[in-house]
Amino acid sequence: MTAPVKSSPLGLTVLVLLHHRPLHPYGIQQLLKQWGKELVVNVGQRAGLYRTIERLQTGGLIAVRHTERDQQYPERTVYEVTDEGRAVAREWLEQMVAVPKAEFPVFPAALANLAMLSPNEVTPLLERRLERIAARRTELERQIAGPPAGLPRITLIECEYLLVLLGTEERWLQGVIDDLRDGSLTWSPEMLAAFEDAAESESQPGAESEVESEPGV
Repeated sequence: MTAPVKSSPLGLTVLVLLHHRPLHPYGIQQLLKQWGKELVVNVGQRAGLYRTIERLQTGGLIAVRHTERDQQYPERTVYEVTDEGRAVAREWLEQMVAVPKAEFPVFPAALANLAMLSPNEVTPLLERRLERIAARRTELERQIAGPPAGLPRITLIECEYLLVLLGTEERWLQGVIDDLRDGSLTWSPEMLAAFEDAAESESQPGAESEVESEPGV
């Protein structure tokens, strides 16, 4: 019995694209870029796409439709979605939309370890990030502002979501940078060591003073 295929953003997107028509891997990659889905699905490495296709085929969610042979191009295998793949794609999509998933992105992990650096070292790093976030937001706004006439809003709805995230992060970064500059956000090895010592003392048995009962009570 074949083990269930684990859901993934790329796996879902491949299944959805194959709902429209059979495609070979290069066609899938090109269509993802044409539709602007590389903003939310990692297709930078074709090897990752081929591994995803292999998992979907092994799990019975897609199947080989035929092989294209052309003198100008290498042999290309064209895939189509199976009935099981259509059902699984719907199940994955409903789950991803309705149920928030615990994710562990890189930036929050870096923030959790910022105390390794000094405030003076952190400030320019956050300023560089802020510049990049602002540039990404500007580019995304440009893309959304000029879609082809009659393009349904649903085709760009992920861009709306990304804009909200980018705008929120941009404002948050600016606030943190301002706090670093005026000194309201600061730390030092001595401050952190003092906090650790105090926390350790409070956790020691008998740290709290005992209150003696008054005579006759």
